[in-house]
Amino acid sequence: MQKTDKTELANLLLAIGKGNRAAFKDLYDRTAPKLFSVALRILRNRSLAEDVLQDVFLRIWQNARNFSPESGPAMAWLNSIARNRSIDMLRQKGPALAADQEDEIDWTEKIAEPNDREAEMMDLSALRHCLGEIEEPARTCILLAYYEGYSREELAERYDKPVNTIKTWLHRSLIALKSCLEASR
Repeated sequence: MQKTDKTELANLLLAIGKGNRAAFKDLYDRTAPKLFSVALRILRNRSLAEDVLQDVFLRIWQNARNFSPESGPAMAWLNSIARNRSIDMLRQKGPALAADQEDEIDWTEKIAEPNDREAEMMDLSALRHCLGEIEEPARTCILLAYYEGYSREELAERYDKPVNTIKTWLHRSLIALKSCLEASR
């Protein structure tokens, strides 16, 4: 996404916060495919992802007045709504991934969408490298939590570890991932 596009999204959210329906339609047209893919990647069920997308845009309409461009990029704000709603739905419906499927997944391919024009090959390479720096099982734990929507409790049960251990793994892994990605820029 180009710099002007980021500014335009922020401006659309600010207009939506003031009740501008045309801005809402424009935002929907620009972001619905990306937000749908976030929901679909987590839920792995098209029907549920469609339900989540509808709920996401309802929440955007209701909460756009709370968006602040100073707090971060508009797309990050939108993605967090889609991700959180998807995880909420996932928790209602149960774990999305059977334990025996875990070894078959190329997590970096799940994270980077082939149609995502924002993700450049260099970013994917850096992400793969940085994820490779995190030791197992913390790496798989962070991926299950942030890309499949597993709760800390579900991870604790899966790895037969206390919830506080899982919290520590997630916290340390996020710090390491952030530090590594920032160093690669």
